[in-house]
Amino acid sequence: MPSFLTKTMTKIALSTVVVVALTGCQTVSRVTSKLPGVKSASAEGGNTYKGNTRSRRAAPRMGVNEFLWRASLETLNFMPLSEIDPFGGVIITDWYASPQAPNERFKANVYILDTNLRADALKVSIFKQVRSDGGWNDASVDADTARTIENSILTRARQLYIATVDE
Repeated sequence: MPSFLTKTMTKIALSTVVVVALTGCQTVSRVTSKLPGVKSASAEGGNTYKGNTRSRRAAPRMGVNEFLWRASLETLNFMPLSEIDPFGGVIITDWYASPQAPNERFKANVYILDTNLRADALKVSIFKQVRSDGGWNDASVDADTARTIENSILTRARQLYIATVDE
């Protein structure tokens, strides 16, 4: 197996483990307490998970909205990851070329800017390069591309949030 593929697979596996571990430790009250219309039991020192009254310890806390974080990783799961920082809210992918268009490649940077589940808490930047005789050259990206990815991430984040409320 090529070295770059092994490194990419290792990064993805490690990223998934970190996200799952951090997500499992996150209490819903910390994320939802700042959402309008959502009451939290954390003011009384309780855990908002139903049926769990044994542990009152504070869980490790992500520096960003957990739903936006998970939705971003899910939305960009087809691209190899270059850097991730769940506490700083940064996801940077490596270049990805689709098999259908091998002469163009894309890279994405996602910044989660807040702990609230809001549209202005998310910033996506997309970069494109096109292959020519001289190698890879930067190319313009349609402005709607980043907006479409942001909307996909926000939609998925809302779905994840609603799934936790219904539990």
